[in-house]
Amino acid sequence: MKLGLLFPGQGSQFVGMAKDFYDNSQKAKEMFEIASDAIGEDFTKLMFEENDKLNQTQYTQPAILLYSAIAYELFDKEYEYQYALGHSLGEFSALYSAGAIELADAISLVHTRGKLMQEAFRDIEGGMMVVLGLDDKTLEDFCINSNKQIWPANYNSDGQLVLAGVKQDLAAVEEEIKKLGAKRVMLLNMSVASHCPLLQSASTPLKELLQDTLKDTFRPVVSNVTAQPYTTKKEAIELLANQLTKPVLYKQSITNIENDVDMFVEFGGKVLMGLNRKITKKKTLPITDMKSLEKALS
Repeated sequence: MKLGLLFPGQGSQFVGMAKDFYDNSQKAKEMFEIASDAIGEDFTKLMFEENDKLNQTQYTQPAILLYSAIAYELFDKEYEYQYALGHSLGEFSALYSAGAIELADAISLVHTRGKLMQEAFRDIEGGMMVVLGLDDKTLEDFCINSNKQIWPANYNSDGQLVLAGVKQDLAAVEEEIKKLGAKRVMLLNMSVASHCPLLQSASTPLKELLQDTLKDTFRPVVSNVTAQPYTTKKEAIELLANQLTKPVLYKQSITNIENDVDMFVEFGGKVLMGLNRKITKKKTLPITDMKSLEKALS
């Protein structure tokens, strides 16, 4: 059984994430301790109790990575691993699964990445908007000709593309996009515009962090930027820095690797399973708790 490993990104967080793993696994408890020590934050309070931090990107990112990492570690490793692929933030979870980075370093890295992203929007209100029912080229051309600071950010599946940019600009074009024939246009509850040129200021400091934390070589990870696999630190530094300002080529990545895998497994969510139903005929198994873990293994 050749597997493609999938890791979700921001937007998949919720209060209570990973609690079933924590309650039933000593390994999960140990990983919570590692994460808490890495950034001086109690992850049980962050992830299990109602709080204002979980939706702040510098805390959202490490929380999602920890959830995915635990699900991955509890999964049976006897299967043949072909590729790891993450959506946006999930690419860092994929790097952890590929042996490119230790857990504590990964938690610290994405925590700082989140702060860098938030800092980039200190004086600009960023936003993201999902558009359903239009083809890619129509939206790409619209962004180019709009004279607004808006860009394609996430190519999720045919007919589902997320735009990013200045929130005011996105709101201004909402009705125009509907007139193009979109089935749905919805501004997302986000203060950061991911995967667009507005994040250029975070690129150089992220490169420096990657230089200090990544291992020289690792198992294949599919890049969000190129939709192709990479296996070296040198490649990762450039690709992950570019990932901040370039769109996520998720559907293209799945299409590129689907013939090399028998099945996909999503660690710490079901969002990518939903997207995969529109992209590939290959089955996707989600692992979100002990019950789904047991079901996947059976």
